[in-house]
Amino acid sequence: MNKKYDVIAMGELLIDFTMNGKSEQGNDLLEACPGGAPCNVLAMLSKWGKKTAFLGKVGKDMFGTLLRDTLMTANIDTSHLYIDENINTTLAFVTTQDDGDRDFTFYRNPGADMMLREEEVEEEYLKEAKIFHFGTLSMTHEGVRKATKKALKIARKNDLLITFDPNLRPLLWDSLDHAKKQMEYGFQYCDVLKISDDEIQFVTGKKDYDEGIRVLQDKYNIPLILLTLGRTGSRAYYKGRRIEALGYKVHTIDTTGAGDTFCGTSIAYLLDHGIEDLSDEQLKEMLTKANAAAALITTRKGVIRSMPEIQEIDNLIKEQTI
Repeated sequence: MNKKYDVIAMGELLIDFTMNGKSEQGNDLLEACPGGAPCNVLAMLSKWGKKTAFLGKVGKDMFGTLLRDTLMTANIDTSHLYIDENINTTLAFVTTQDDGDRDFTFYRNPGADMMLREEEVEEEYLKEAKIFHFGTLSMTHEGVRKATKKALKIARKNDLLITFDPNLRPLLWDSLDHAKKQMEYGFQYCDVLKISDDEIQFVTGKKDYDEGIRVLQDKYNIPLILLTLGRTGSRAYYKGRRIEALGYKVHTIDTTGAGDTFCGTSIAYLLDHGIEDLSDEQLKEMLTKANAAAALITTRKGVIRSMPEIQEIDNLIKEQTI
């Protein structure tokens, strides 16, 4: 069945302010990088030639305008990017450590992305997609949480494939118990779960990754779970099998968006190959492409405007294949 979109994603859209040197006066220079996990995923999908759209909200300010323009440049449909007249666009300030890992400070109390409401989630719009993608940052507060739950029910009712990246950011939750509860809600709906090593330990309490994955599989029967392990690589858990692929050695300057780039590449692969009958070789190929894409995004600043080209991904794989 032909659909207007391959993927509609819902959630936060914001500006990541990252350090970019010092001024002549010795002041810190900050670079305004368009970001937000769901749109990072869509930006990578667009590089793979997929038709994408975003459901969310920004403020009526210079940053909201910048974000809309950025999505349009990235070929992401903005017909359901709403503007809040009163609440400003969400901002994140990112401090990068020597190894490329990050600390976040958020200006989101409230932020425009939290203002999306149930009535702005339209069934006719979501029905036009093959896949619905979401995270938990659209579940931190009641109004947008209701909107997210409505979207999930519509996606399930209309047989969309549902992909989920919890993308845990502890600072944005009133309690970690609340975060865990909303992650568990998402597990009930998703067909594909992308989860990090830290997140699987947090949500299951298991130090051993395989044990943690088994807890989720036994309780929620998720068809495909993708576990990211940072620079060491990733794993796919599918129909009782575990497939691994190693990461790639690159000069990392900023890990922001690595998981989203991995996720977008994996979803693109599933759009091409389906989820019903994946072989070990296909799963390994998917992880390999996703690992390479994720490695490349860590070599540059920003995410949406910095996604790797497909040729770059292929070249990195060729360069480091023994």
